[in-house]
Amino acid sequence: MTREYRGLRDAVLTILGVELTPKQLEAFAWYAQELRAWNERFNLTAITDPEEVEAKHFLDSLTCLLAMGRQPRGRVIDVGTGAGFPGIPLKILCPQIQLTLVEATGKKAGFCRHVVDSLGLEGVEVLHARAEEVGHMEAHREAYDWALARAVAPMPVLVEYLLPLLRLGGRAVAQKGETGPAEVHDAEGALRILGGRVEQIIPVELPRVAETRYLVLVEKVAASPARYPRRAGIPSKRPLGMAD
Repeated sequence: MTREYRGLRDAVLTILGVELTPKQLEAFAWYAQELRAWNERFNLTAITDPEEVEAKHFLDSLTCLLAMGRQPRGRVIDVGTGAGFPGIPLKILCPQIQLTLVEATGKKAGFCRHVVDSLGLEGVEVLHARAEEVGHMEAHREAYDWALARAVAPMPVLVEYLLPLLRLGGRAVAQKGETGPAEVHDAEGALRILGGRVEQIIPVELPRVAETRYLVLVEKVAASPARYPRRAGIPSKRPLGMAD
């Protein structure tokens, strides 16, 4: 095992109390290698240094378990997954979840399919689509126990993408940087409209990452009106509760 993957193993054990198996560590090592190889042809990520991939992609993704619990179950949707974060690392660690990855950029969706197929991850669907479209698809609307997103949009926009996908009692986890608490305040109006309630804001400290990160946990407490999400591009141009 390379030094950085001993580091990943130790960090996951310290932060999450979970022991990664040799097979899981091998999967992460392969994933990182493929990410670097594909990134030479396609712009998948600006983070390519092995230690940064370990901390800022893999470990950061796995910290969602601080909000979801060590053994989450049910249907999980990752909106704006990019190169598969946080969804694929969570699936590697928690094979029992049923996972949908949503990505609007074709090359990134293709990379996610490559990783899923190559690692033999079962119960994973990759949708090459925009979040605004998926939110109105019968198979996906109000169908999920968990909706996740990392570095996708400000909170007032993000909740319009995520909440229509959740069943009543389902929860969204938004991975945020140091602006997370302020963004929650800005999203109060959107949350009221869409049937969401902030349940918890969890600070996360990552090794070799200076800024505090936050998990914003939102519970779906009422049905989202049928008109939401609005058509592609409108949520980001006119965030709910702010300039709607």
